[in-house]
Amino acid sequence: MPAHDELPLGQPAETVSQFTRRLKTCLEQGMRAAWVRGEVSNVRAQPSGHWYFSLKDAGAQVRAVLFRADAGRSRVALRDGMQVVVYGEVSVYEARGEYQLIVRVVADDGVGRLQREFEALKQRLAAEGLFAPERKRPIPRLPAVVGFVTSPAGAAVQDFLRILRRREWRGRVVILPARVQGEGAAEEIIAMLQWAGQAALFDLLVVGRGGGSAEDLWAFNHEGLARAIAASPVPVISAVGHEIDFTLSDFAADVRAETPSAAAELISSHFVACQERAQRAAQRLGSLAADAVRSARRQVDHARTRLRLLEPGALVERGWLRLDDLAGRKLAALRAGVQHARQRWSHVRARLAAAAPESRLAFDRHRLESLGKRLVAASPQSVLSRGYVLMRDGAGRPVTAKRQAEKQALLSAEFADGTLALRPADPPARS
Repeated sequence: MPAHDELPLGQPAETVSQFTRRLKTCLEQGMRAAWVRGEVSNVRAQPSGHWYFSLKDAGAQVRAVLFRADAGRSRVALRDGMQVVVYGEVSVYEARGEYQLIVRVVADDGVGRLQREFEALKQRLAAEGLFAPERKRPIPRLPAVVGFVTSPAGAAVQDFLRILRRREWRGRVVILPARVQGEGAAEEIIAMLQWAGQAALFDLLVVGRGGGSAEDLWAFNHEGLARAIAASPVPVISAVGHEIDFTLSDFAADVRAETPSAAAELISSHFVACQERAQRAAQRLGSLAADAVRSARRQVDHARTRLRLLEPGALVERGWLRLDDLAGRKLAALRAGVQHARQRWSHVRARLAAAAPESRLAFDRHRLESLGKRLVAASPQSVLSRGYVLMRDGAGRPVTAKRQAEKQALLSAEFADGTLALRPADPPARS
C-alpha cells in the first residue's frame, strides 16, 4: 500500500465530498435535458408539494423528483403503474451520492406517441430543408409595425405588451386573433399568417402563446403551420410556451424566442440600444454645446474688452493717463536734476571753502602758534625754569661733560633768573 505522499501517478487524494461534487458537475454539465419514457413506481407526495417517484422499464430504473412549481403546472396525476413520458435533466444528490432525474414536464404514454409523431415529422421536414439555417432571414432591427398572431384573451398578450411598454418601444403592435389550442387552431393561425403576408402592413410577425401541456401546444406542431411560417414573406418569430417547450413552429420560424416576453425583449432590444446611444449622444451634445457657449462667452467678453479699449473715450482716457505719467516722470526728473545740482554745488562750495585764503591763513596761523608753543617748550629758558642749570665755559660755550669742566679755568652757571660765575676746585694732591 503506497504512503499518503506517494500516491500512484502523483495525484492527490480527494475527499468523498470533492469526488461527488466533481461527479455532479460532470453529469449536470455533460448531459443535456431529455425525454424519458417509463413506468411510474414508488410515488410519494410530500406536504411541501414535491413528488418523489421512480421511473423504470424492464432493464433499469432511475429515481425522479417533480418539484412543487412544476407539479402545479402538470395536468397528469402520478400513480403507480402508469406509463409516462417525462422531460428533465439529471442531477446528483450529494448527501447520498445518488443521481436522480429532475422532472419538468410529465405526459402520459399517449403524449409519448405524439412525441414520436413529432420527431418523425420534424425529421421529414428537416430533410426537405424547411429548417435550414441558410433560408432564415434576420429580423428587422427597428420594426415599425409588429403583428402578433395569438389569442387576445391569453396572458401572453399582456406579458408581451407589458414588456414593450416598460422598455418604451415606439412601434405599433397589431393583435391578429386566432385560437392557439384545440381542434381547428392550426388552421386559424395559418389563415391569419397568410392574410398578414398579403396585407403588406407588417415589418415583423410573432406567432405564439403562453405555456401549457404538450396537448395544449400541439397546434404549433401542425405540418401546414410549419410550412406557412416558412413561406411567409414577412420574417416570423416563434414564441411558444416556456423555455423547455419546442414545437415545429420554433424550427420553421426565422428566430425562436423562449417565451412571448422574450420575443418582446428581442424586438425592442435594438430600439433600447439606440435609445441609450441617443441619450448618451444627447448628453454629449449638451456637454459640447455648453462648452461651446462658454467658449463663445469668453470670446465675446474678450472682444468686448478689446472694443472698450479701442473706443475714442478709452483712447482719450489712456492719453490723459499717459500725459499725467509723462508729466510726473518729467517733474521727478527735474527734481532729481535740481537735487543733483544742489549736491554738486554743495560739494564745490565745500571745496572752495577749503581752498579759500582765509581758511588757509587760519590753518597756518594755528600751525604757527602750535610750532611756537613747541619752540617755547623746547627753548633753554623753558628748561632752566624747570630747575635745570646750563654750564658754560669762559667763551660762553655749553659744557656738557665733567672732563670739559675740569679743564676750564672759569665757568658760569646760568639759572632761570641769572648767571653765576664759578671756579673749578683744585685737584687733590697725589701722595
